[in-house]
Amino acid sequence: MKTMVFDVPAESGGALSILHEFYNKFKEDEENEYIFVVSKPKLDDTQNIKVLSFPWIKKSWLHRLYFDNFVASKLISKYEVDRVLSLQNMIIPHTNAYQTVYVHNSLPFVEHRFSIGESRLLWIHQNILSKGIFQSIKEANKVIVQTEWMKKKCIDMLNVDSNKIEVISPQIDIDVKKRFVETRQSLSTFFYPASGALFKNHKVIIDACIKLKEQRIGDYKVVFTLSGDENEHISALYKKVKEKEIPVHFIGGISREEVFEYYSNSILVFPSFIETVGLPLIEAKMHGTPILASDCAFSHEILDGYDNVQFFNAFNSVELTRKFSEAIKG
Repeated sequence: MKTMVFDVPAESGGALSILHEFYNKFKEDEENEYIFVVSKPKLDDTQNIKVLSFPWIKKSWLHRLYFDNFVASKLISKYEVDRVLSLQNMIIPHTNAYQTVYVHNSLPFVEHRFSIGESRLLWIHQNILSKGIFQSIKEANKVIVQTEWMKKKCIDMLNVDSNKIEVISPQIDIDVKKRFVETRQSLSTFFYPASGALFKNHKVIIDACIKLKEQRIGDYKVVFTLSGDENEHISALYKKVKEKEIPVHFIGGISREEVFEYYSNSILVFPSFIETVGLPLIEAKMHGTPILASDCAFSHEILDGYDNVQFFNAFNSVELTRKFSEAIKG
């Protein structure tokens, strides 16, 4: 069987991880052929995998739209594939091929709605791109999601057959070299590895730290894997940290090994309220790290059965202040 795998948006982060996961999985399936269609990621041809690269797709949204509507279906016909696997949340238009769509964008499914004033991009995802995702889920022959909560959302919101949706949890293959060690320092260090996206919710941490200062609690530190200039939102938070003189450190991007080191000597604080999975939650759990997590469906599913976790309202800085204080005071 010959399958064409589309993932032209993938370039970094979770999307790139998903691409590599399927590439490595299919590389072992020598009985079948695969054609990967990507933009910029570097993947090697193998005995059973052919890689087609179209870096020009990334030039603009118009280039992407042109590819999706005029090029993709022609590739399917040209290579006479039996099936299509789209890793980009939407099916490929203008083809009658059997299609499986992998949906990993949770923005259309969450209760929190962004206004266009908060974030134009997130508003577009929830109000415009969501229509294409919903339609793709309805039209696809098969749908893959990463979590049970996403499957339930698809069924409840779109009235699709549950048998059509398969849950495939992401494979996290890491070598845990050092588990969490409880010390005075580790219980007063709070680590948050996340991008500068608005929904990552760094603001609630900073608001909690300001309240700790008002309570004259200062023997702790918070570590962000941000530089402070990622976007206007993060720049404003960085400025507030400096003005209020609170112990929040912007250390910039770090290696995966350094992230794992922090899991062994700090508490993971995870206030993000929009995730499909939340990779740091899985990684921290594997390290035995204490976790302060947002009280959301994804975090409860990922951390089900894990004893070393406390949940808090992602929009309540007072509650997070109390969690911080309890950890610091031991």
